[in-house]
Amino acid sequence: MTCIPLAVVGGAFCARETEQLLLREAFRENFLIGAALNDDVVSGKDPRAAAIVAKQFNTITAENAMKWVWIHPAPNTYDFGPADRFVEFGEKNAMWIVGHALVWHSQIPDWAFEDDAGGLLTRNAMLARLKDHIGSVVGRYKGRVRAWDVVNEALTDEGGIRNSKWKQTIGEDFIAKAFEYAHQADPDAELYYNDFSLDKPAKREACVNLVKDLKARGLRVDGVGIQGHWGMDYPTTDNLEAFIIATGALGVKVMVTEMDLDILPTAWEYEGADVSKRVALQVGLNPYVDGLPPVMEKKLTDRYVELFSVLCKHSDKVDRVTFWGVYDKTSWLNNWPVRGRTSYPLLFARDYQPKPAFYAVLGAVEKKK
Repeated sequence: MTCIPLAVVGGAFCARETEQLLLREAFRENFLIGAALNDDVVSGKDPRAAAIVAKQFNTITAENAMKWVWIHPAPNTYDFGPADRFVEFGEKNAMWIVGHALVWHSQIPDWAFEDDAGGLLTRNAMLARLKDHIGSVVGRYKGRVRAWDVVNEALTDEGGIRNSKWKQTIGEDFIAKAFEYAHQADPDAELYYNDFSLDKPAKREACVNLVKDLKARGLRVDGVGIQGHWGMDYPTTDNLEAFIIATGALGVKVMVTEMDLDILPTAWEYEGADVSKRVALQVGLNPYVDGLPPVMEKKLTDRYVELFSVLCKHSDKVDRVTFWGVYDKTSWLNNWPVRGRTSYPLLFARDYQPKPAFYAVLGAVEKKK
């Protein structure tokens, strides 16, 4: 039996071989565990990443292939190639497949909201376009994609409905209509609401009320995903637990849908994942070009353990944890909110090798057992 030393953690994790340490097996009695995949992974261009996914995970989410701008780039034009490859990869590896995301205010072309004159569509025209889009996408993968992030990021941090073009054209019930159309397109698929910063009290309360409203309308809503784009000091474990407990009490699944941990210097006083926010590259914001120092590696590892300990504690409510990416090199955090940084947010390093945090996370679930 080989012991793998964890100098930065201050201990050792023992296993027969590194290759036999599997996240999907370790968390089998707790929750599904997965990753968001780009087209390089599912198309064969990044075979080493694909091998990690096939071995370690039992659920996958489409990182970009099913977002409106990519799958429906022009009127009456759909590009299903990347999405088809994603679904085929999941089926080949017997995975729980999650589509992401049917309705989002970002990564959607302007034409989707406009009439022939360039003005905003009327409510009825926008509803027809929404129904056609959801019917075309969900309908194509009916019975194959097991679940959908139906609406993404519709709430503000203050607890209101974001003043997006969805709201401007349809009204606040665009969320309910999206869930209605998704259920019509595939009555057997699970349907989720997904957002960041749901640990914050006002937004958490708004999400709880949203789910209650959808249920009161007689609509299917199976779960809520909190995007785990987190840092070294947010969310607090108390706020994370409060979200899990409040959401679980609604009788829906609780999920961490986009987990990664940002250890780089903060670019602003902002805790969230609004992709429209950007900051110019500065030397001080990119300090670890040549690798994380041991003290920072330990900090990242300890933070992963802290968060997974909370998730394992509430595994009766948490149904899935999905990382936003497979390994550090391809993480979106290399280019958000600052383009061109060297980030270290995931469990697998740039050389595809498991990091100390990987072994420590396995240790966190073992402690729970």
